[in-house]
Amino acid sequence: MAGKEQKVIIIDPSMVYRPEEAIKKANWNFRQFPEDSEDPKLVQVKETYMKMHTYQCVDYVKKRLAHWRRFDKFQATIMQALEKLNDLIDESDPDTDVPNIVHAFQTAERLREAHPEKGWLHLTGLIHDLGKVMAFYGEPQWSTVGDTFIVGCDFGDSVVYRNTTFHNNPDAKNPKLNTKYGMYEPNCGLENVYMSWGHDEYMYQVLKHNKSTLPEEGLYIIRFHSFYPWHTGGDYMHLCNNKDMEMMPWIREFNKFDLYTKKENIPDIEALKPYYQSLIDEYCPGKLKW
Repeated sequence: MAGKEQKVIIIDPSMVYRPEEAIKKANWNFRQFPEDSEDPKLVQVKETYMKMHTYQCVDYVKKRLAHWRRFDKFQATIMQALEKLNDLIDESDPDTDVPNIVHAFQTAERLREAHPEKGWLHLTGLIHDLGKVMAFYGEPQWSTVGDTFIVGCDFGDSVVYRNTTFHNNPDAKNPKLNTKYGMYEPNCGLENVYMSWGHDEYMYQVLKHNKSTLPEEGLYIIRFHSFYPWHTGGDYMHLCNNKDMEMMPWIREFNKFDLYTKKENIPDIEALKPYYQSLIDEYCPGKLKW
């Protein structure tokens, strides 16, 4: 892994800007901005989505899958990878002095409090953002963080900045890829589509490659927790199968706890490590190939 002196600065758009009415009605602690805001963070968020929505196409996603599914970038335990997040400076954090790893433990502890009997869910909360380690190995921000969407068909109506950022995406001009179903069959299932590349898909692929025994619900949460246009916006239902609809409540429940506020108590990470190490040992032990 990269040396401790290396720092990578990102701003996770999903943590800054949530325009959906469902989010507003739930009183989730996201700031709201008009699209033409001059707020520096929102300007950066829109620039990130502009690049994402320009370059994330079927061809690009296939190439990133081929690159990252070699699993030859580094080897590390889950806890070592978590500690690496201390070098990831997320500018979308309400308090940039708090390391990224704190969000992982806060999410896990919220889930543990609400679902004390579900150890697999606590671990899912702990590792759901671990795919962001891609940022240390050359992956651009717009290919690591932010809301995901399906490539290979028309873009969902609730995708952030839907009407102002896709005009230069090559798939948007391809009649085989810019229709409602595009390259897919009705109700083919989300496991059979290409998602825009990011930390969700990468972490899912890492766990599958390393034969994690996390239950299907945990793997599904990790793979689709940033897919806001679906689980919050209600888009892409025509591509879903029964399994997707059965899993959606788990993702919606999880996302209630995947929030970050500096007002919360910072967990005693060292005191919590033995418990979470026991979960790691159960579901994804030893050094993993990343």
